[in-house]
Amino acid sequence: MSDNPADYPSVSAWNRRSEREFVDGFPLAYPVFGEASFKEPCLVVSGSDGSRVVRLEFVEDRLREVDGRPVLDLVFRDDLLGLSIEHRFAVFAEQDLIARSVVLQNAGSEVLTLERALSAAIPLPPGEYDAWTLHGQWGREFGLFSRPLLPAKFVTESRRGTSSHEAHPWFAVRPRGETAEHSGSVWFGSLAWSGNWQAAFEVERNDAVNIVVGIQPFDFGWRLAPGEQLATPELLVGYSEEGLGGASRQLHQYEAQVQLPENHRERLRPVLYNSWEATGFDVRAEQQLALARRAAELGIELFVVDDGWFGARDNDRAGLGDWTVNPSKLPGGLRSLVDEIHKLGMQFGIWVEPEMVNPDSDLYRAHPDWAYHANGRESTFGRNQLVLNFARPDVQAAMYEQLRNLLKDHGRIDFLKWDHNRNWTEVGWPEEPDRQREVWVRHVQGVYDVHARLRSEFPWLMIEACAGGGGRSDLGILRWADQVWISDNTDAADRLQIQYGYSRAHSPRTMVCWVTDVPNQQTGRIAPLEFRFHVAMQGVLGIGGDIGEWSATDLAIARRMIEQYKQLRPVVQHGRQYWLVPPAAVGPCAVQYVSAAGDASVVFMYQVRGIRGAGARRARLRGLNAAPRYRRDGWAVERAERRKG
Repeated sequence: MSDNPADYPSVSAWNRRSEREFVDGFPLAYPVFGEASFKEPCLVVSGSDGSRVVRLEFVEDRLREVDGRPVLDLVFRDDLLGLSIEHRFAVFAEQDLIARSVVLQNAGSEVLTLERALSAAIPLPPGEYDAWTLHGQWGREFGLFSRPLLPAKFVTESRRGTSSHEAHPWFAVRPRGETAEHSGSVWFGSLAWSGNWQAAFEVERNDAVNIVVGIQPFDFGWRLAPGEQLATPELLVGYSEEGLGGASRQLHQYEAQVQLPENHRERLRPVLYNSWEATGFDVRAEQQLALARRAAELGIELFVVDDGWFGARDNDRAGLGDWTVNPSKLPGGLRSLVDEIHKLGMQFGIWVEPEMVNPDSDLYRAHPDWAYHANGRESTFGRNQLVLNFARPDVQAAMYEQLRNLLKDHGRIDFLKWDHNRNWTEVGWPEEPDRQREVWVRHVQGVYDVHARLRSEFPWLMIEACAGGGGRSDLGILRWADQVWISDNTDAADRLQIQYGYSRAHSPRTMVCWVTDVPNQQTGRIAPLEFRFHVAMQGVLGIGGDIGEWSATDLAIARRMIEQYKQLRPVVQHGRQYWLVPPAAVGPCAVQYVSAAGDASVVFMYQVRGIRGAGARRARLRGLNAAPRYRRDGWAVERAERRKG
């Protein structure tokens, strides 16, 4: 493999406009349909006459500064179509990353239709490569897979409405056969988008590689009237010579310093308790307060009331869409409960699912057309609910007003868990036939807009993103959410695998991890409480078990574990992460965190199933300063040697 430009075909012929030739194998930063290339295009546009040929001519380059960082704009035009396209290259020198995107504007007098509008292409020189991607399913998200890139095309994508459980908009490409965690060349990218997306990897006939990434082109269409524009999501791209681990740390640093909501970037995420597994839909004030008192005794800092507090919500068949307090469950009102939680020294959080509606709800009875539907077709149900069309401004306005009232009328609510529990079907907008295929994108833009308005009006508010687990865990939502619930599967051994994969793309400070009861609800397996805690300490520690039923012994362990986590939390959440031994179904696993100054380190080593002591129980530490001598705090190491999960 070579990165020498001389190894590409000569572009001299392409520069002679009188001699247009095929450009297969040429390194194109943004291939468009209509140029003399047969590679996967980033852009397809149809004009008023149905023609879909695009020919771009360079207009100008502009160098500007945004938030103290340089941005290079390259402007092109197609005068016949009346199309202007601005390529943006935002440079993040401190993280050694570039954010790629385009702005498409109709500068003509006729309506244009965008049939495909991806964010960027990444050309790699001829060679042999492997692609690394994240795949899974509900309860088994973020599995890391590699495959050789062979002649033809490999596509990974989501068509479910969100960035999805099944795949994740992160990728890495390495020279064939390179697998080292801490060394070797890696080209990588992550798309900041929470809706349908696609990444296509194409090996061309000269063994060059064309990678295109952006909004899913399937069922996409965008009507661009004169004067209108569309900006694509940012594709963050980078290169590392420190293996997948080095690439991950670059992305972690970007999240921490650039992407996450600015007012909470440096804030240590609180230890939280969520009452769902203890109470389910049976939410009652005194029962929640009893759990809260126990949580406060354990040292928990944030108490979250989950599903069941609102509307006619006694089960999953009613209530979604009516975000008002159920007075029979909370007779003193929500404010009374909020105030009592605060008196216990904890913050208060609450669960919502604003994009969903039950037919048995006041909202649906008043506005059945607000749910996705196709005229004359029977709707598909998932979890007894439908999806609201967040592309509609009236839906956005109504949901924002309900959430705004919730946050301003009941005392200080510190935290929202924003859930999204089913995939989209019957997606369209019968009342706006010209906008039918825009809905996939406008919905996501609407979700972002409501998040932005809430954060502006309630700057203290923390938001946790959730979509039936990890179905919406991406750079796009992390512009507006502080952390992510990455999986409904809380089995500790499974979680090691899930958390390992998630950390390829995202930082520990965004990853919520719960300690729940055993036998585990998802797998039926049993693991020691200390093991469950130490797995959950890899990110943002949460407790989800029924602590009202825990024994005195378990409560004592929990107090000690929570206090120990608080001591380790600054390094875990804000330090650099190194996977020393990746998780496996059986055997040891180790992960290390190093403080920004390099003066402290935290190491977790686990034995996952199998025989105690089986396999290598040593790992070479990474990221430490060479000169100082480090003192070992013995509790973690000594206890790890006596424990297996």
